[in-house]
Amino acid sequence: PSIYQKNLEDMRLKKLSLLIGMLLLVQLAFTQDYWLQKDTVKGPPKSAACAFVLQNKGFAVTGMDEFEYKRKMYSYRADQDDWDDELSLGGDGGAGLERVGAVAFALTHEGQQKGYIALGQTPTIAYMNDLWEYNPATQAWSQKANFTGTPRREAVSFVVGQVAYVGTGSALSGLQNDFYAYDPTTNAWSQVADFSGTPRQAAVGFSMLDYGFVGTGDDGTMRQDFWMYNPITDQWIQKANFPGSPRSGACGWAAFPVCYLGTGEDAAHTFHKDLWEYNYYLNSWTQRADLPGVGRKNAIAFYLDGWGYIGTGYNNGVFLDDFWGYSGTASQKELEKVEVKVYPNPSAMYIQFAADSPVENLVCSDLSGKNYSIIAAQHNGHITLDIEHLPVGTYFLAWEQNTTAQIATFVKCE
Repeated sequence: PSIYQKNLEDMRLKKLSLLIGMLLLVQLAFTQDYWLQKDTVKGPPKSAACAFVLQNKGFAVTGMDEFEYKRKMYSYRADQDDWDDELSLGGDGGAGLERVGAVAFALTHEGQQKGYIALGQTPTIAYMNDLWEYNPATQAWSQKANFTGTPRREAVSFVVGQVAYVGTGSALSGLQNDFYAYDPTTNAWSQVADFSGTPRQAAVGFSMLDYGFVGTGDDGTMRQDFWMYNPITDQWIQKANFPGSPRSGACGWAAFPVCYLGTGEDAAHTFHKDLWEYNYYLNSWTQRADLPGVGRKNAIAFYLDGWGYIGTGYNNGVFLDDFWGYSGTASQKELEKVEVKVYPNPSAMYIQFAADSPVENLVCSDLSGKNYSIIAAQHNGHITLDIEHLPVGTYFLAWEQNTTAQIATFVKCE
C-alpha cells in the first residue's frame, strides 16, 4: 500500500456519510431508461479513441479513422449539445504522437482540473509509455513522468481520490496484469498489486465511490469477470460476473451507486449494443435499454451532467461518429433507497429492524465490498439478524420490501 492510503481512508469515511444522506434526498417521478441521439462527434468517423471529463466538458482524443492514426482532440458541452475543436495531443510540436489504444483520465492538481493521456500504439507499431497532461487554463500540453511499466496498448485506467491507476494491456512481450499508481503531486508512478484476473487487453475500467473496477476483456479468450480494487488494502476483490456475452472492446461509466457496461465484440465477432447496470450495494446486474445505434467495439464513454454517453467505435469494417446520451443514470429503484434504523447499534451479537412485509434479496457487505452470509429471522413485524460471526467493523445492509430498495448501516463491536 502506498503513502496516500491514510488520506484515502479519511476521505472514504466522510464520503460514506455524505452519500448515504444524498441517497435519501433523491426522488424520481419515473424510472428513466432511454437514449437520445446527440451531436455527431466532430472530425472523421473514428475508433479506439479515449476520453476524459473536466470543467463540465467531455473530451475525446486520439484514435484512428479509415486512413490514419490521430492525435486530434475535441470537446463536448452537454448544455449546448455541441462538439468543438481543441488542441491536439502534444500541441503544435506533437507530430508523431498519433496513437490508438491509449488511456485517459482527469485529476485535480495544483487546484486545477487537468486531463491526461498515456500509453497506446503509434503508426510505426511502437508501444508507448509516455504520459501527457492537458491544462485547460493555459490550453497547453506538457509531458510528465513516463509510465514505469512495460510500454503497452489497450490498458485500462481509473481514478480514486486524486491518484490515477493504470494497468493490464498488450505489450510486445504479451498480455499484462500489472498495475501502477500515478500521483500528480509528485509526478511519480509506483507499482501496486497486480490485477487478480488473468492478463488481458481491451477490458473496461472506471471508479465508483473509493474503489476501482475492471471487467471483461481478452486474454486469448473473451472474458466476463468483474473485479473491484481497494487502494486502502491494495487488494482486488472479485464481484458478480458481467452477465452479457464475454467480450472485449466494451466501454462503460459509473454514477454511484450504479455503473454501466456495454457494447464490445464477442468471440463470434458479433458487435454488441446491449447495456448492463451494476448495483454496488446488491452486487448484481440488470439489463437496460440497448444503444439505438449499431453494435460496436472500441467506442468512447463518459458520464457528464447526469447522463452517460457512448460514441464513435467500429463495426465490421465501418468507423462510426454517432453519439448517444443515456438517461437511465441511475434508475429509480436504486436511487429511491430508504434508510432504515437498526438497533442496537453498535452491537456484538444481533441487530433488529421493523419489517411489516417480507424481506427479499438481503445483502450484507463491509466497506471493501466483501459480502457476508447472515441469518435473518422474521417475527411479529421485526427482522432479527445474527451478526456474532462478523469481524469487528462497519457494514452495509441492502434489501427489498414491496419492490422498494432499503439500506442500513451498522457497526459490529467486540
